[in-house]
Amino acid sequence: METNNLPANILDPNCPSRVIFQRIGDKWASLVIQVLGDGPVRFSELRKTVNVVTPKVLTQTLRALERDGLITRTVHAQVPPRVDYELTAMGESLLQPLSLLREWAESHVPTILEARDAYDDAQDSAVLGSAN
Repeated sequence: METNNLPANILDPNCPSRVIFQRIGDKWASLVIQVLGDGPVRFSELRKTVNVVTPKVLTQTLRALERDGLITRTVHAQVPPRVDYELTAMGESLLQPLSLLREWAESHVPTILEARDAYDDAQDSAVLGSAN
C-alpha cells in the first residue's frame, strides 16, 4: 500500500496506516471484531457479549469500523426495527491476527501479573527506602 507515492510506514505520524493501527488496537474495536467473527449480531446482543461498554462508546466504535470498511450495518424494515452488524471481507481478514494476539494475551496473563506485582513491590520498597 502506498500513500502519497510513499510506502506506508506505521512509525510515521502522518501516515494513514497509523490511524488504522490505532483503530484496530482500540480495546472495543478489537472485541467487536472478534464477536462479529461468529456472524451477524444485533446491537443489544453485541453490547451484552462485549460487556461493560456503554451504548455511546459502542455506537462510536461501530460507526468508526463501518467508516473504515471493516463492518456493515444492515437495517431490516420491520417493527420494531432490527439492525445487524457484520464483518466485511476486510474485517474478516483481521480475525486471524486478532486471534493470535488474544491467544498470546490470555496465555501470558499469569506472567504479566507476576511482573506487575514484582514491579509494584520494587517501587514500594524504593519509596519506603527513600523515606528512611
